[in-house]
Amino acid sequence: MSHYYDKDDAKHRMDMAKAAPSEFQAWMAFNNIVGIETGAIPLKYRELIAIAVAHATACPYCMESHVKKGKAAGASKEEVSEAILIAAALCAGAAAAHGGMSMKFYDQA
Repeated sequence: MSHYYDKDDAKHRMDMAKAAPSEFQAWMAFNNIVGIETGAIPLKYRELIAIAVAHATACPYCMESHVKKGKAAGASKEEVSEAILIAAALCAGAAAAHGGMSMKFYDQA
């Protein structure tokens, strides 16, 4: 294998669908929550939230999917950029918070 995150990797998800069909269907239903258009949060904002979370969890497939869906839902490049940078700021904040915990653990050792 020469690299990770090959577009063809998505085909292998069907292996999971065959191996664990009930669980896969439950995951697919759960995964579709972002695209709900009848909720209190408008689709554009749902996609911006998904974009931020995709960056926080570092899922390149989710990044691609939700950036494209966000754009289609009317999100501007500026809004997408802000969502990504907000996610980055919160991830950095979490790292600093956990860093404080690590210092506590260090002192306890």
